[in-house]
Amino acid sequence: MRRLNLVAALAAALWSVVGAAGAGSPGQILDAYRAASGGDAWNGKAALEADYTLHNNGLNGTAHTLIDLVTGRSIARAKLGPLSGANGYDGNISWDMDQNGTVTPREGGDAKELAVNQAYRSTNAWWRADHGGAGFVASEKTGNGKSFDVLTVTPKGGKPFDAWFDKKSHLLVEIIEQEGPRTVTTRFADYTVFSGVKLPRQTVVDNGYGEEYRQTMTLTEAAFVATPPASAFAPPKSQANDFEIVGGATETSLPFKLIGGHIYGAVKVNGHGPVSAVFDTGGHNLVSPKLAKSLGLKIEGKLAVGGGGKKTMKAELAKADRIEVAGAVMKNQTIIVMPLDSLEYVSGVPMPAMIGYEVFRRFVTRIDYGAGKMTLIDPGHFDAKNAGTPVPFLFHGQVPQVAGSFEGIPATFDIDTGSGNDLILNKPFVTSNALVAKHPKGVEAVDGWGVGGPITGYDTRGKAITIGSVAVKNIVVSMADQDQGVFSGDDIQGNIGAGVLKRFVVTFDYARKTMYLQPLAKPVGEVATYDRSGLGVNLAPEGFKIFAVTKASPAQEAGLRAGDVIVAVDGKKAAAIALPDLRARLRT
Repeated sequence: MRRLNLVAALAAALWSVVGAAGAGSPGQILDAYRAASGGDAWNGKAALEADYTLHNNGLNGTAHTLIDLVTGRSIARAKLGPLSGANGYDGNISWDMDQNGTVTPREGGDAKELAVNQAYRSTNAWWRADHGGAGFVASEKTGNGKSFDVLTVTPKGGKPFDAWFDKKSHLLVEIIEQEGPRTVTTRFADYTVFSGVKLPRQTVVDNGYGEEYRQTMTLTEAAFVATPPASAFAPPKSQANDFEIVGGATETSLPFKLIGGHIYGAVKVNGHGPVSAVFDTGGHNLVSPKLAKSLGLKIEGKLAVGGGGKKTMKAELAKADRIEVAGAVMKNQTIIVMPLDSLEYVSGVPMPAMIGYEVFRRFVTRIDYGAGKMTLIDPGHFDAKNAGTPVPFLFHGQVPQVAGSFEGIPATFDIDTGSGNDLILNKPFVTSNALVAKHPKGVEAVDGWGVGGPITGYDTRGKAITIGSVAVKNIVVSMADQDQGVFSGDDIQGNIGAGVLKRFVVTFDYARKTMYLQPLAKPVGEVATYDRSGLGVNLAPEGFKIFAVTKASPAQEAGLRAGDVIVAVDGKKAAAIALPDLRARLRT
């Protein structure tokens, strides 16, 4: 889910290219923009304070922003339906604060480059004599009967973005920027004079999910003020007091089942349950629409939720008074309502709920794959002495991102307990390092299934990876080949899942941005195994439906095809066989 960022303006649209022959120089284009937007009236303006009305995710709200026009530091506070919080940039890192006071720094992925880009635009650094040290490529384009001067701008320390200027007004009308795997478009309109300079009254952010998910910000008040102190933009100290362990205990534990590499444990929502939930560092707290209805939750808003596949899933928002995991309790929580249960045909087990970032962020979480036990610990009482090798991480959105390597090539990886794979490498990393050619023994296959649908790639065997200083040998690697979804982005290089993690006792300390790895004496189940049958199956009313058959595999040689339905295995009716058991049999 994309977080609401009221300061950033990000982007993408379809236009026809005329070519650069008719374009002015970058200096001419930017001089015309400065003159059109107020010229020397910008001189001496130190900071901008503004109020907005918001329409986003089917909800209405308000926001207040403060931007330092000299340094690019910024802060925004907003309320949108059941959501509230703040985000900011202190000149070094970006940060978010949720409605309950939990603050999370955003340092992973391309967060730093995007923050540099936004600061560059906020300070109008392109008007300086040296253009702020940025590189430029100018072109001319047309669209919707209009002509535009377009600058591809690469700020020092940032990443390329396109700035579109209307040829008649010379004003900035659009920014197109790549945010991870998504191209996002921000459009500016209805410029109005404030204190001698022109500011857009309307800003529309299109994150590529469709018209119904566009974010609209309407400027209602704007004032130029004196330079604020640096403390105005500093991330607040986390002050969330919405969680506890019942009875004043310092920790609590619950058993879990590892099914298909996914962690399933019992939770209660508003006292209802227990219900089965997937524990996923790559996700959020979720409930299915069916469970939300049974709880009488008020559902509002609309979201587009993406994942490993190419598609997105529609979701909504609700408030839960109480979420309980064993004796660990969280109160007054915003949760996502999403048809997670529609993926039961993929997992083979009920999926009414998910526990994600919100719980991991509040409690130190130890996952003992060997014992099938998860322990939630009060952060103030956590002792790391025997937790294992520490691995520092950054937050990539809400997901832990570690530094490491694949076969000696430096890389960053998301740590994803919701993935059953060993390692999925992102397509740009695979392409830039010619990894498929270096691993000729492999197959093209569907090797996973996410919120966005099937995940395809080139599956092979890797020699080793490192996670911080920890080496893991002999892994099954999927080299993604998709142009959409999280594995198409260049903001990270890969995703480590349960196939690797289940070799350890894994402890997550989100408050200190550290993961600990303690090797198990004996790994859980199969390690570095691959389904060599070449048969991909999901549940169907009649049995098991084949969704993919790998080329030149035993399944293809046996005459099986995608779309076939398996109704019996060795004379035993499919209805009497659990899908995870069938997959394990094919794999082992």
